[in-house]
Amino acid sequence: MNKESSRGSGVHGQIHACILSGEWAPGEKLKPAALAERYNTSTTVVREALTRLAGEKFVVMEPNRGFFVPELSLSELRDITEVRCRVEAWALELAVDRGDLTWESALMAAHHQLAKTPRRNADDPTHVTEAWADAHREFHRKLIEPCGFPVLMDLSQQLHDTTELYRRWAAPSTAAAHRDVEAEHKEILDAVVARDAVLAAALLRKHYEFTMEVVLSSGLIEGINTPAQSAQTA
Repeated sequence: MNKESSRGSGVHGQIHACILSGEWAPGEKLKPAALAERYNTSTTVVREALTRLAGEKFVVMEPNRGFFVPELSLSELRDITEVRCRVEAWALELAVDRGDLTWESALMAAHHQLAKTPRRNADDPTHVTEAWADAHREFHRKLIEPCGFPVLMDLSQQLHDTTELYRRWAAPSTAAAHRDVEAEHKEILDAVVARDAVLAAALLRKHYEFTMEVVLSSGLIEGINTPAQSAQTA
């Protein structure tokens, strides 16, 4: 990786982290010149990073208007949740049927990593840690890995990424803080290991719908509060 590519990746990661942490409000314009000054780089590097983030659904790119932090949409969240439940129910059914002992062991290892990774820390108790977010992504990816359809895996990851902003911004809410997400993951794991695809799919749906309920209860969508405001009211 050359110096310019490395710099671009760094800027991409920094902007990505700032959006997830709620530094900018939904709908706020992201100005390349200001970001270039902030990160001590060129506007070209910033535009490339923003364009990449737009492809990942973390930024909205509007022709002749520029780049913006995504707006939060109740209808979008409901649609994404329903599609995700249906897609992953099928993928999970296939995975349970096709997965071997090696996969089962790897899945249990992924769950162990997730369970042992702190979800929050004392320095920033209102947000999930990056290590936990990575372990969470890997556990859900591993769940459906043996399904045998790369297109299902790719779609699952796209839906995961699309809902990430909602999940992260709702993290400071009371409902998120009191949720026993660890128990939810353990129940899903146990159903999969027992090779009960119907129960596993039902628990996965419950898990995703609970996430949607947490987002709704946070007030982020109806009131369009920033994450910082949600923390103050939680």
